[in-house]
Amino acid sequence: MALSESPPTTSGPEAPERSSSPWPTFWIASSAVFLVALDTTMLFAAFDALRRSFENTAAAELSWVLNAYTVVYAAMLIPSGGLADAYGRRRIFRLGLAVFIGASLACGAAHTVGWLIAARLVQALGAALLTPASMSIVLAAFPIEKRAVAVSLWGAVGGLAAAVGPSLGSWITHQAGWPWAFYINIPVGLWALWRSAISIEEAVKPAQRKRLDIVGLLLLMTAVGSLALAIVESGEGRWSRQTLLLMGTGGLLTGVIFVLWARSREHALIDLALFKHRTYSFVNAATLVFGIAFSMMFLCFFFFMLGVWHYSLPLAGLAVTPGPLIVMPTAILTGRLASRLGHRRFLVGGSMLYAASTLWFFWVPGNEPNYLLHWLPGLVMSGVAVGLVLPSLSAAAVNRLPAEHYAVGSAVNQATRQIGSAIGVALTIALLSHPDLQRSDFNSFYLLHAALALATGLLCLPVDTRPRT
Repeated sequence: MALSESPPTTSGPEAPERSSSPWPTFWIASSAVFLVALDTTMLFAAFDALRRSFENTAAAELSWVLNAYTVVYAAMLIPSGGLADAYGRRRIFRLGLAVFIGASLACGAAHTVGWLIAARLVQALGAALLTPASMSIVLAAFPIEKRAVAVSLWGAVGGLAAAVGPSLGSWITHQAGWPWAFYINIPVGLWALWRSAISIEEAVKPAQRKRLDIVGLLLLMTAVGSLALAIVESGEGRWSRQTLLLMGTGGLLTGVIFVLWARSREHALIDLALFKHRTYSFVNAATLVFGIAFSMMFLCFFFFMLGVWHYSLPLAGLAVTPGPLIVMPTAILTGRLASRLGHRRFLVGGSMLYAASTLWFFWVPGNEPNYLLHWLPGLVMSGVAVGLVLPSLSAAAVNRLPAEHYAVGSAVNQATRQIGSAIGVALTIALLSHPDLQRSDFNSFYLLHAALALATGLLCLPVDTRPRT
């Protein structure tokens, strides 16, 4: 049965009394997502410290500290959205948060690489459980007229954390060592776990629960996990092309089987009618492309600062900080305007500005460091652009969905971004991870990055989230 194209109403179980402010609920849910997004990117800066700590471990094996998290997180996001919708958003949120906190403690206390990788797998599972539940909790807490602001700010919190991760990770690792890149999650996570038991109400009633589609869950995990693993390993050079092709093809075929299975089930894990929404389909395509460009930007900044301008790691982390600091205020203003005007103009305009910032880096910075005049203007442009695009993608994705599909709709969108991020990391490593990096090595990278930004804008042209009377 096709889903309605009209915005969700506030009648029924999704319309709790809102006599008190919804913002405490927002900050509790968003604080957990901040930790997840922060952890996803912080270890890029801590990787060298890990290599020194486990000096007898090959770099390829140690890379699984990063890669195992990416694969499990991407594979479990969509099933976790279905779990949150079926069994209760607050319950799954608190379960995921507890798992994430415990795994963070285990990561910091790890004395072997095997222990650390195993703890990262569990940490990714916790992160995947709480992320879509957090989005649906935020949506249920706000009335329709304020949801665009709330979801834009929710997306900005995640975008800010992901952007700050490398710089904060470099500082924490330099000052206290790599275990504190994990221990930092514990106090904030415990606070969110405590407050969520007091301040967040359960939006899903027992009568709304459906039987969990175990077969669909396993098919989807296998499909997304295989594709993500093939993408991640493509940058390692350890597996043959034939093996990677076989794994990627197997993931695609499993995805086709999942679609056929979902079409034949009354209570499938994902209602495929989600993708009958024109806006939802185009937003997810744009999210994939922008996810590639977003992760490419991160690694590129550090490659350039360390390889061409020869900054120290803490100085490089500090140098990229102004851009992320602009994301939050831009997203707040964008969310307020989008609630009245729709998201399209901000998505398209932000994508064009993002392309312009890339072209600035293509033309202006040279071999000699000149941060204020040659780097900072491009960084400011990219920060504003990310503030316009990233949270708007999250908000537009769920704008036209019925309330019962908030969590799974958000999960599909977030998983799409993670898959894009894995592709972006692989592309950046393929283009820039070689010794004696030169300024000219970045030219083709910047042109590809600008093309991805322009493609994001084109994909957002059909998006329509303007309020309807």
